[in-house]
Formats: sequence, structure tokens, C-alpha cells
Amino acid sequence: MQVGFIGLGIMGAPMAGHLLNAGHALFVHTRGKVPASLTGTGAVVCASAREVAARADIVFIMVPDTPDVEAVLFTEYGVASGLSQGKTVVDCSSIDPIATREFAGRIEALGCDYLDAPVSGGEVGAKAASLTIMVGGTPAGFERVRPLLEQMGKNITRVGGAGDGQVCKVANQIIVALNIAAVGEALLFASKAGADPARVRQALMGGFAASRVLEVHGERMIKRTFEPGFRIALHQKDLNLALQGARALGVALPQTAGVAQLMQSCAALGLGQADHSALVRALETMAQHSV
Repeated sequence: MQVGFIGLGIMGAPMAGHLLNAGHALFVHTRGKVPASLTGTGAVVCASAREVAARADIVFIMVPDTPDVEAVLFTEYGVASGLSQGKTVVDCSSIDPIATREFAGRIEALGCDYLDAPVSGGEVGAKAASLTIMVGGTPAGFERVRPLLEQMGKNITRVGGAGDGQVCKVANQIIVALNIAAVGEALLFASKAGADPARVRQALMGGFAASRVLEVHGERMIKRTFEPGFRIALHQKDLNLALQGARALGVALPQTAGVAQLMQSCAALGLGQADHSALVRALETMAQHSV
């Protein structure tokens, strides 16, 4: 297939690489430098998002935030200006569900399909092609892109119509953030009480408290490996989307608000670009004790 990919950061580059390795023609554009791992294996570098859209039948977008997606789509040299009828745009970014529905309407007015397909699994999942992918869009559009999504992920679900994938991703980020905070508090408590946090984590992995967050992020907290798989600044953005949505819906999310403040504390400590497992640093600062 003729596939485009815009946004080749920590997540986007390995995702695009899986599509290229599957034998698809790949047209790419990104704000920074295109990784040699893609150019060296046949990816065609395009001068603009418009050129990607003109040359590809299905265009993937993986950029940080709602304004970034809007710019990729609708600026003078954006995707919309290069589309022709019958093409498909798939946004894998994690952004505002309400804006997503507006973007979908504008792209569909051009005679094209628009799917929101945010992902979960971080850098590890992107590299392993094991991402969870939550899709909003038409059934026909979903079936068209499913073979490509299967090259990048394992758990792929069409949640509903346009924007519903983003709603699901916001829910995902609430759960992940609260789990990170819970693991951080548990390991901090254990360490402060004099127990070996590594052995406590090992014991908990065999019980009902076991989770992927305890497995991966708990290990990072203990080993102090906070290089970003998913940055605190991005998780802050996602929690802000949750709280903005909650206000609009008249829903109280008190635990989400609390963990958002811990993320803010980390940002104040200069940790915005660290992995979100570094949330434990805010807890450690308050306790004056490190895991």
C-alpha cells in the first residue's frame, strides 16, 4: 500500500518502521530529522505534509497535541490541501475528543475518511509492535486500515464513531496515571519502613496487586531509569484533557485531579521531559526519602 506517516518521534519512528518492514511504500515527513533507520530502508522523505497526502492513500499522524494535529492537517501545506477523494487520514496522536470530531467533519467533507486511533504502550510497545490501539471512525474506514494497524499493535478495538478513540485514550491515561501514583506510594512506603522495595515489588507481582505498571514502572522507580518512554509533559496534557472534559460533562474526577497535581509538581522540579514513572520523585520530595 502507499502509506504516509507524519511525526517520527519516540513513538512514530518505530511505528512507521513496522509499516516499512511489512513491505508498504512509505512517505514520511517530520519536524526534526528523519531517522536513518527509515531512510536507509526505503522511506521517501517528503518536503511537507501536503506532499505526503498527495502521494499516499492512507496517511498516519503521530504528533504531541491538539494544535499540532490541527497544524498538520489544515495549514497551507497541510494534509488537507494534498488529499483527493477516497483517501484516509488516521490520527494516532492523543488529543482533544471534541476537536477530533471537528477535524473528522472537515476531512470527511473532502470525500475522505478520518479515523482517530490513539495508542497505548509507550516506546516499548511501539518498538515491539504490541501497542493497544483505540479507534474511532466508520466501520468501513476501520476495516480499510486494520491490516496496517495490525502491523503496529496487538489489541485493536473500534470503540465507536469519530472521537470515541480519543475518549477511550483519555480514560486509559487516567487509569495509567493513578496506577503509577499507587505504585510510587507503595514502594516509597516500603522503602521508608525499611523493607527492600525491589523484593516488595517482586512479591507483589505474584498477587492481586500485580500490574503492567508495577512490572515496568516499578522497576524504573527502583533502578532510577527515568529516560522517557512517555514523558510527564505529555501525560500532563492528557490529564488536562480529562479534567476539561469532566468540567464540560459535569463529572467529578477527584483522583485524576490529585494525580494531575503530582504531575505538576514534577514539572516544577524540572522533570517534564522525564518518563512518567518519575512521578515518584514528587512523592519522594514530600517524604524527603528516595525509593
